[in-house]
Amino acid sequence: MKRVIFLISTLIILVVVFLFLPVFKVFSFTETRTTNPQMYYIEVSNDTEFQVRFTHSIHLTDVLENYNITNINKLKLVSMEYEDVAVGMPAYAEEDQTISYEHGKYTLSYDNKILNNFTLYVGDVEYDLFFHYDGKDYNLKKSLERGSSYLFEVKNVTIYDKLKGVLISDEV
Repeated sequence: MKRVIFLISTLIILVVVFLFLPVFKVFSFTETRTTNPQMYYIEVSNDTEFQVRFTHSIHLTDVLENYNITNINKLKLVSMEYEDVAVGMPAYAEEDQTISYEHGKYTLSYDNKILNNFTLYVGDVEYDLFFHYDGKDYNLKKSLERGSSYLFEVKNVTIYDKLKGVLISDEV
């Protein structure tokens, strides 16, 4: 009888640990400015590079941001490519940055720009907002709510978090 109780107790402890141990690395998009934030996520594989591509709402041209994931789940902004330097886009490089212009595009490169996270606003306009990772394009305008903001970060989550969250599909 004691052996059965021990086995059942051990099994319960293992299930609880398995459910609540944060071992799954994800790109997390968590709603902000709400009382019950929902987490949307994309599972991270071995690839450490990803891109965010959006259409600038004033210039109506694409902006491509290139990132790497660091060993400690931080975001390294590598570069940003764009066609117009008018409203909201840098025309010159600041400290620890370089800018170049080739084939009608500006490339602003960063020497060591590390971010913990950033807030992504999904505008309620008919312009592109894509997340590219591991050979797949994720249309964030279809997966996330327009007019809402999301805290974007790379983090480890539990199975419980994944069950509560929403997996973002790569259907374009």
